[in-house]
Amino acid sequence: MSDDPIDPLLARAAHGDSADRAAGEQRSGHQGGPRSLDGVSSFMGLRWEDAQTVRMTIRRELINGGGLLSGVATYAMVDYCMGSTLWVQTTREEHIATISIAINYIQTATEGEVVCRTTLDRRNRTTAVLRSEVHHEDGRLLVTAIGSYSIFPARSSRRTLPVAEHPLERTLEDARGQAGAGTPSEREP
Repeated sequence: MSDDPIDPLLARAAHGDSADRAAGEQRSGHQGGPRSLDGVSSFMGLRWEDAQTVRMTIRRELINGGGLLSGVATYAMVDYCMGSTLWVQTTREEHIATISIAINYIQTATEGEVVCRTTLDRRNRTTAVLRSEVHHEDGRLLVTAIGSYSIFPARSSRRTLPVAEHPLERTLEDARGQAGAGTPSEREP
């Protein structure tokens, strides 16, 4: 295992048995162990370098009818990257949800690797504002985005799994500690 706090957590977040994971890796076109948080991120082939950086290999299933990388793929990349960037700054008593993401498609690609990097610009007790850029491996800027997220108290009735069994909770739990999240009052300006 790597020293990166998110790596072992992502490994624990993968669900299903080894045959399910192998099938998912084959479908998504990437190998090297589980790297996704759920079925959508698995299908997209999203791979986390850290909580603020997500990579994706462009493959046939992500190309739209016009022969270009689908905006849906890069939008999903941005949303997941913004979510993980904010998630590591929350406590176990907080949940998050996307309010809105404004996205600008500047260029596109048809092959290769793309990477999304997200920055948390502002966070208080109830909202957060983030920005992301998606670049092609050749350095071209493909997408810019800004997003706002709601931060709200966790309610046990909303959880489909107990906290200890929730894949995202286990995935990012250690990363929270290493990010120095502190308590909400410590983060409030």
